[in-house]
Amino acid sequence: MTTPRHSIFQHSTIASLAAGVFDDDLTLQELLGHGSFGLGTFNALDGEMIVLDGVCYQMRSDGSISQPPMSANTPYAMVTNFVPTLRTELKGDLLRKSVNQIISELEPSPNYLYAVRITGEFNWVTTRTVAKQTRPYPPLVEATDGEDVLRFENVKGVLAGFRTPEFQATVSVPGCHVHFIDDERTMGGHVVDYELKSGVAELCIGTDLQLRLPVTKEFMQANLTPEDLMEQLNKAEHSDH
Repeated sequence: MTTPRHSIFQHSTIASLAAGVFDDDLTLQELLGHGSFGLGTFNALDGEMIVLDGVCYQMRSDGSISQPPMSANTPYAMVTNFVPTLRTELKGDLLRKSVNQIISELEPSPNYLYAVRITGEFNWVTTRTVAKQTRPYPPLVEATDGEDVLRFENVKGVLAGFRTPEFQATVSVPGCHVHFIDDERTMGGHVVDYELKSGVAELCIGTDLQLRLPVTKEFMQANLTPEDLMEQLNKAEHSDH
């Protein structure tokens, strides 16, 4: 079996975001030119981003969801044109950990990036949404400390994001990083946990990574390799495998 080549575009690195580099000049218009599916955040960490079918949604900490202007900027995002090549049905009140195990078994190799989309009915989903920060910016782990965790019950929606191999840990969030939005586009955020009643998981393999780095003073001076980076990311991102 020949693995088809497929590109994923990423702006900046998760290590940069962890270091408090929360502003850059990449516009949503330029970002969406690289892909119609993905996730990220906005300048000053003004909420969570999810991109579905070429539409970008901004999910803020006050619970509001809107479509931001194409002139809005992002300090960190990942997008691709979602072309699923792997698919499996999921049933039976599955927690996030169980779903991730099933998806891991579906992957032909743990050494690639995967865009993942899970569409279905959830018994519950817990999310958190980062609040807009003000300068001087704190590290990500401090910016996300004490966030409210919201619980949505009996909801239909979509989980969208990426599964990243461990060797890319300073570039992207290692493990599974997903955001959620309901079918009505009225609730969502960065996923902490969930219980899936039934749904479909689809994977799009990423063999090529196009990485765009900021050229700002803040990025140039940031420490991207602190000794406790993985500890910071696990706390800030609630990442899982």
